[in-house]
Amino acid sequence: MSAQAIAWLVLIFGFALPLVHVAASRRSGPWGPPPGSRCPLGPRAGWVVLVLFLGPLGWLLYLRARTRRERA
Repeated sequence: MSAQAIAWLVLIFGFALPLVHVAASRRSGPWGPPPGSRCPLGPRAGWVVLVLFLGPLGWLLYLRARTRRERA
């Protein structure tokens, strides 16, 4: 496999698919901020930003937070 193909696979599976997963998941929360919040971003937008900047590590943080919330 060529280095270019490996680079594309890393981009797709490490960044694009996690971003799509967080943006499309209903369990990510609403796009808008909660009422009375001073932050202009909602929970889903915040997770998208984290995954955008941290890549696979941000996605793992999202998955960990989601499973913790489901247990409680």
